[in-house]
Amino acid sequence: MVWALFHASGIHATIAGVVLAFTVPVSGRGGTQLAETFEHRFRPLSTGIAVPIFAFFAAGVAVGGESRFPFDPIAIGVMVGLVVGKPIGISLVTWILTRWTRAELDPAVRWRELIGVGTLAGVGFTVSLLVTDLSFDHPADADTARLAVMVASIVAVAVAAAFLVRPRRG
Repeated sequence: MVWALFHASGIHATIAGVVLAFTVPVSGRGGTQLAETFEHRFRPLSTGIAVPIFAFFAAGVAVGGESRFPFDPIAIGVMVGLVVGKPIGISLVTWILTRWTRAELDPAVRWRELIGVGTLAGVGFTVSLLVTDLSFDHPADADTARLAVMVASIVAVAVAAAFLVRPRRG
């Protein structure tokens, strides 16, 4: 209901989620950590059902639309940015900080794992789709970018898995 009211008012509907997050009390009666209880209780529902449904509907790629995916420069730029740019940027900044400041990585963290987590940052549904909506006026360009975000997110998960999943040694 809040989403619909925000949308009808002309305010971007994603702001509704941010506003609702501020209404969740941090602690309940008897000192229980209510926010933590909510998070534990609703995480499976959120990550398993709500987020994929949101991503599907938020993407808004028109079936039979005018997308020029995958060889359009927009699609290539989006995919390279999410799958290659994110891990390079995160890894490079981390390396610079650990090299030229007093910051240190925990000894248990391997660079392979850091690159894998950086690659997971390429899963860009929410912000990437929001930027797409704000960036492209032409429907074909927007459809191309939305499809590229979805494909890049799937590729980013696969690449991250290659970095993060360790084979069992028997």
